[in-house]
Amino acid sequence: MERQVLDKRKWGWWRSAVFYQVYPKSFQDTTGSGTGDLRGVISRLDYLERLGIDGIWLSPVCQSPQVDNGYDISDYRAIDPMYGAMEDMEELIREAKKRGISIIMDLVLNHCSDQHLWFREAKKSRENPYHDYFIWRDGDGVTPPNDLCSVFGGPAWTYMPELGQWYFHQFAPQQPDLNWENPTVRRELIAVVRFWVNKGVEGFRLDVIDQIAKEPDRKITINGPRLREYLEELSREGFREEGLVSVGEAWGADPERAKAYSASDGSELSMVFQFEHIGLDQKGEKWDTIPLPLPKLKECFRRWQQELHGVGWNSLFLNNHDLPRIVSRWGNDGEYRVESAKMLATMLFGLEGTPYIYQGEELGMTNIRLPIDGYRDLETLNLYRDRISRGYPEEEVLASIHARSRDNARTPMQWTKEENAGFTTGTPWLTVNPNYREINAQSALEDPNSVFHYYRELIRLRKTYPVFRDGSFTLLLGLDEKIFAYTRDTEKEHLLVVCSFSEETVPFTVPEAFRDGKTLLENRSWEPGVLKPYEARMIYSEA
Repeated sequence: MERQVLDKRKWGWWRSAVFYQVYPKSFQDTTGSGTGDLRGVISRLDYLERLGIDGIWLSPVCQSPQVDNGYDISDYRAIDPMYGAMEDMEELIREAKKRGISIIMDLVLNHCSDQHLWFREAKKSRENPYHDYFIWRDGDGVTPPNDLCSVFGGPAWTYMPELGQWYFHQFAPQQPDLNWENPTVRRELIAVVRFWVNKGVEGFRLDVIDQIAKEPDRKITINGPRLREYLEELSREGFREEGLVSVGEAWGADPERAKAYSASDGSELSMVFQFEHIGLDQKGEKWDTIPLPLPKLKECFRRWQQELHGVGWNSLFLNNHDLPRIVSRWGNDGEYRVESAKMLATMLFGLEGTPYIYQGEELGMTNIRLPIDGYRDLETLNLYRDRISRGYPEEEVLASIHARSRDNARTPMQWTKEENAGFTTGTPWLTVNPNYREINAQSALEDPNSVFHYYRELIRLRKTYPVFRDGSFTLLLGLDEKIFAYTRDTEKEHLLVVCSFSEETVPFTVPEAFRDGKTLLENRSWEPGVLKPYEARMIYSEA
């Protein structure tokens, strides 16, 4: 099957693209350190080319103390030694381009590390030129300026007694928030963007970018009043060049905001990551799980599909480095692992937007169950300590962690049946999932019916039929609790996508308009009048 390469000189090329997220720490180790590195990514480019992807979203590789796995950057213009050298990054960019693959770099512009030169200088005195790069409030060291809490638990303020001031951090205390109200800070960050563009990076995923316009005194930490002003400036000065992609992580986005952020004139962002669908199977905090309410999921997708159609652009994803494995979450990672992994991919790839595959998703990788001392994720460990201290039964706490921990996504990539799944010759930084002997890339490449080859076909179809990019969305069977079905339609093309979320055989009749249609893809053999457990299919017809 010949790979179709997009013309990236054309504005909006990403609307026909498929991106692949690499979490380099867990992708491929070439040194025996137990930690993945950039040369490991280079060594697997042929694999990614065969999959058919158009770009790599590369999770942070800048220099960092690794308090939050690289999302605490201490030098925006240096590669962390654990991943290699700048020469390795430059080679990765060159080698990826040879294969028609763009590097989309993960940049954290909301905050930096407390080890960054800016913060080390800022805490020396109130008169230091870097002091105003961060957010400070006077205080006595006893009562924080207000009761805002960090995402990782505890107050969002940390006291510096030598200054008599508190500084603000929405994440760990080692991740002080940058003061975007200071125009010098904005110029510094735009210069960082230009540095990497000049290196050949073709786009950016912007971490928690909807938090940059915070006003902590008013307890506004997301979607602040100056957010669009800041995004327009960043776009205008940083990446509004033909073909550059900008993807904003926006936990607080609704369709109305997303239409503005991702308007087709490119004035702010190319597209957004929004997370409304991801919270539907939780009660309150993410750790408290409930069964997925399928009608609510369908209504969520319907709203985003219809409200952004023609006026904005969305990212499509079910997995990333912060989320548990989707086949364990919304599928069946036992008897129907392969079928449900393919079904979930079918549901996602039929939608309007740009799909993102998280490493191992194309293999149907699953969650892992570890004892608490096996976890490395800061959020997970903080949750465990907090809930145990509040009297939660340990069994209940561990059940939540097994279902929701970010480390589920961060276990090493499963390449082969060999020791440590071919990820490293050393001791892996995080335990390899024991099922790697059954679930690995080597086996998937050899099996024409594998999840991997199903993803290859989905990618090919998206580039072959314009209806995937341009079609309007119509939801079918909105209240059905077992079937997710919808159509995508242009004047000339029509696509029916049908997905069963059930472990049982359920009745289903193909709509009359598609009964003579062409089956583009199916994960199970067709039996008229029913859908088998986790069955999925795409049927195509022309006007």
